[in-house]
Amino acid sequence: MPIAFILIKTKAGLEEKVLKKVLEIEGVREAYIVLGVYDIIAKVSVERLEKLQEIIRQKVRGEIEEIEETMTMLVIEGASKD
Repeated sequence: MPIAFILIKTKAGLEEKVLKKVLEIEGVREAYIVLGVYDIIAKVSVERLEKLQEIIRQKVRGEIEEIEETMTMLVIEGASKD
């Protein structure tokens, strides 16, 4: 199951609006407003890599006009304390 973290830079002052829109996207499991170069980080988990591409290209970058820039990090290995 592909997992990715999407770092999102928004237009100034629109972080909360973008956060709400990102959380409505199927496959987005968590999203947070953060401090630093990027404004939001979203965790995406889907069944197929093609679905991840669709989410990033069409939903995040294509439909949310308040987003200025994204960077996607695809998880290749993970661990959890739980």
